[in-house]
Amino acid sequence: MWIVHNAGGGRETSVLPLTREDEGVTVVITEVALDDPRAQDLRDELDEELDRRYASISRDEPPELTAARDAALEIHAEQVVATWIAVDADGTPLGHVMLRRLGDEWELKRLIVPERARRRGVGGALTRAVIDRARAGGAQRVILQSGPAQPESIALYTAAGFRPIPVYEPYRETMPNSLCFELRLDEIPRAEWRKRLTPRTAQS
Repeated sequence: MWIVHNAGGGRETSVLPLTREDEGVTVVITEVALDDPRAQDLRDELDEELDRRYASISRDEPPELTAARDAALEIHAEQVVATWIAVDADGTPLGHVMLRRLGDEWELKRLIVPERARRRGVGGALTRAVIDRARAGGAQRVILQSGPAQPESIALYTAAGFRPIPVYEPYRETMPNSLCFELRLDEIPRAEWRKRLTPRTAQS
C-alpha cells in the first residue's frame, strides 16, 4: 500500500496499492527538509549515475563549459518548494524528487529511483506528489529537463502526459541537447493524469 505523508499536517493518507507482486509491502512518500541526509544521499547517487551516463559527452569539454553547466544545474534553497522521498516499511530510501520555482514556472527536479527500487511505481508516486503540490499552488503547468541518456525517466514523463517543449533557460546555452517537457494542468483532468501514473495492476 502507498502512503503519502504531508509534513505540514502530519496526516497520512492511503492513495493506492502497490502492484500485486508487492502486496503486503508499504511504501511511504514523505515530505522532508532539503538537507535531510536521506535526500542528500539519493541526490548524490543520482549525480553519480548521471556522470556515468553522460561521461562520453562531457569527457573532452572545456573546463569553462563544465563550470557553466554545473552553475545552470545548481538548485538554490530559496527556490525549493518541497522535497519528497519514498521509503519502505523499514525506512530504506527508495526514491527522491523536488519541486522548485524557476521564475514563474513550477519545475520537477532531481527525480531518482535507484535500480533496486524500480518497477514498483515509486517514480509515478513521486511525480504525483510534485504535480499535486504545484496544482495546489496555482500552477498552470509543470516543466522539467532531462536528456537522451535517461530513457526510463522520459518513458515515465511521457506516460504521465508530459509533452516535449523547446529547451528553456538555464539549460539552453550549456545543455542545448536537453529534452524538456511540460504537463499542462489546465488541459488534463486531475483524475486522468493520476490514473496514468498508477501501475496498471493497481488499477484492476
